[in-house]
Amino acid sequence: MFTKPGRHRVAVFVRHGLLPIELGIPHRILGEARTAAGERLYEVVTCSAAAGEVRTNADFTVHVPHGPEALAEADTVIVPASHEPDETGTRGTLPAELADALTLVRPGTRLASICTGAFVLAAAGLLDGLRATTHWAESERFRRLFPRVLLDPDVLYTEERLPDGAAVLTSAGVASGIDLCLHMVRGDFGSAVANTVARRTVVPPHREGGQAQFVERLVPGPRMHTTGNARAWALQRLDQPLTLRQLAARESMSVRTFTRRFREETGLSPQRWLTQQRVDRARQLLEDSDLPVDRVAEAAGFGTAASMRQHLSAALGVSPSTYRRTFRAEAPTTI
Repeated sequence: MFTKPGRHRVAVFVRHGLLPIELGIPHRILGEARTAAGERLYEVVTCSAAAGEVRTNADFTVHVPHGPEALAEADTVIVPASHEPDETGTRGTLPAELADALTLVRPGTRLASICTGAFVLAAAGLLDGLRATTHWAESERFRRLFPRVLLDPDVLYTEERLPDGAAVLTSAGVASGIDLCLHMVRGDFGSAVANTVARRTVVPPHREGGQAQFVERLVPGPRMHTTGNARAWALQRLDQPLTLRQLAARESMSVRTFTRRFREETGLSPQRWLTQQRVDRARQLLEDSDLPVDRVAEAAGFGTAASMRQHLSAALGVSPSTYRRTFRAEAPTTI
């Protein structure tokens, strides 16, 4: 089972019909999280309701070495999707072997799902009264089966709290599972570690959970003006006041056209995107620099320490000084 004392223990709980890519996401993303000395920060194992061969949605099976006992030792349990029908897809209840396995999860354990893995958490009653998401194509079925869950079918991922204080996270389709795992790394070990993982795996370092699942023009059509130049220009000037009119002027668009095109390409409004970038800049400076908090606020474009405190508390649930004390460390080396 788990063999490395001191590491955060993660159990990936799989079922027949597993999507191999979803099994690989937590192993790859969490497995790449390292200390400055190169030591792994997580130990990730795969388990199922019964150890042995698990069917995938491809033309091969996966040998799963661990049974449900791994759930009892885990600090985090991740449930990927399945493409085979089971009781969660028809009546909204769990088969006995799944229900019995989940009873082994200790109180306080963090729970997460990728794609339709949310059906398992919902069928176990773990999402009742909480905000959650799943793949947009399954949202109506999910809502019909689990009316007590506050489904938000538009976002990439969610994070809520169970009555025992444990975090419970859900994500949309396959790619948002990467975003979810990076979000957990960022929360556990800071943005420097998460950004290094993103660079190693060649994925975007941060997509906000509230970003829309469906972006209309991820790849602009021929001869179509985009907002990419304005975004690049803004990233070099986050410490300055930036208006929507200035951004639109960089692309020679009207404010109305620019706002519409920006949302189509990023899934966010320009103001929300700017705030996200400024929060990320503040996190980086709090981790990697000795600047006083008021100087960090100026460099990130928040103007005052009070404004930055408000935005960081809204995004992260902590003050700038608490964030710095938690994650002030030497960034890990890259390869």
